[in-house]
Amino acid sequence: MEEVKIITNDNISIAVNGYFSSKEEVVIVAPGWCMTKDSAAFRQISEMFAGEYDVLTLDFRGHGKSGGFFTFTSKELFDLDAVVKYANEHGYKKIYLAGFSLGGGLVLIYAAQNDNIDKIIAVSPYTDFNKIENHMWKKEAWAETFRKFELMRFLSIRPDIIPQKKIRPVDIIKKVKSPTLFVAGKKDPTVYSWHTEELYKKAECKKEYKLYENGIHAEDIFLYFKDDFSEMCLNWLKG
Repeated sequence: MEEVKIITNDNISIAVNGYFSSKEEVVIVAPGWCMTKDSAAFRQISEMFAGEYDVLTLDFRGHGKSGGFFTFTSKELFDLDAVVKYANEHGYKKIYLAGFSLGGGLVLIYAAQNDNIDKIIAVSPYTDFNKIENHMWKKEAWAETFRKFELMRFLSIRPDIIPQKKIRPVDIIKKVKSPTLFVAGKKDPTVYSWHTEELYKKAECKKEYKLYENGIHAEDIFLYFKDDFSEMCLNWLKG
């Protein structure tokens, strides 16, 4: 694994973990709020994809080793765009996006605005940022927060407190042409599964929907159902 730095169009330095093995196809992994490329969950997710593809896993602005402040999806498209351009510049024949939580919404928004993505995996994507439930008092939420607690990751988070306009994934989903796998957890306390189901139903691209009846949120679906989740994602990209 090699860390690279990429500069966005608005001059923010984005840190990326590159898992390079001279593959012709690359998976760009987009974590959600408060998760980083170096968190244990996303290192495992990256390594899972790296068995078959090159992988680029980024720290969105305001996270980890990237610069700037996190704007809760208002400006993070600049970050994703910079990494996709990096992949294009390095000659990959196919580019896949795998987004989790807010990252799941961002990969859908990006694909709606660009036609250079071959396939998408969107895990726990939201329809509208303002409708995210985020019931942090539920045991499914706080227990996982403590279980995955990583001090340096939490200390690295730098949110922008100024409200800014956001694109709603539900408003753009019909513009997504890339084949998309939608994944949700029935017991998700943060982004209720109806968000993902609604996006799936409204999407007009080639699509599949997987609901984990005992699944919770985003990367936790991977952690609890690792073998099944990994097989599903790899089969989707290969299919």
